[in-house]
Amino acid sequence: MTAPAPGLTVADATVRIGAATLLDAVSLTAPPACLTAIIGPNGAGKSTLLAVAAGERRPTSGAVFLGGTPIAQLSVRQLARRRAVMPQDTTVAFPFTVREVVAMGRTAHGPRADGDAIVDETLAAAGLLALRDRQVTTLSGGELQRVALARTIAQATPITRDSVILLDEPTAAMDIAHAEETLVLARDLARRGAAVVAVLHDLDAAAAYADQVVLLNQGRVRQVGTVAEVCTADLLSEVYRTPIDVHTRGGRPRVGPRRGDR
Repeated sequence: MTAPAPGLTVADATVRIGAATLLDAVSLTAPPACLTAIIGPNGAGKSTLLAVAAGERRPTSGAVFLGGTPIAQLSVRQLARRRAVMPQDTTVAFPFTVREVVAMGRTAHGPRADGDAIVDETLAAAGLLALRDRQVTTLSGGELQRVALARTIAQATPITRDSVILLDEPTAAMDIAHAEETLVLARDLARRGAAVVAVLHDLDAAAAYADQVVLLNQGRVRQVGTVAEVCTADLLSEVYRTPIDVHTRGGRPRVGPRRGDR
């Protein structure tokens, strides 16, 4: 089993449901001040791994550590203070305002004199000040995602080297401008010391913003390392079972499907 480390450690996690193995002895270390992207084709186990890392799904075997503490030893409130999660499903069924939903991220911290200021600062960081009084039931899918992101950041604040932030497909419903802003914000959270883990389907975005990339395939880690080590044309083409090109432009790798041969 992998030794616990600062940030987040998933050690030899296996998840079985009946005869299906969703994760097979997967290990992940997400250190402070690092943006880790989890990539892989549909069904690879990305969201299952994030749920295990968040403490929302108990693995069949293996363990998860937050800052060296076994996640199983933390109470619900302690867990909420140690890590913040943005799930795939960001639906809110009741007509709360945007500001009220973001303020819900502060619940685990209890009443604090700086609570309102943190909510307002988070709304500004997520570009939501103009929407703060809108009912969330009137928002588009992309706007709802931005609200969910802001609630997650509010929960994680103050951002320190003890912060762990987990994002499950944070840009899936966003337009290109807001998707880029979200990834810039995620990278900034890592630069401020947080261990940030994001499940991403956009391979080019993962190559642009990640410090570390974890490539999953069929419930196993196929490769982990830097962008240069993981995002190669041969490896990605093999795992995704489609021709993928990787080339350098403007000093960074660009990743996309090979369309010219079709």
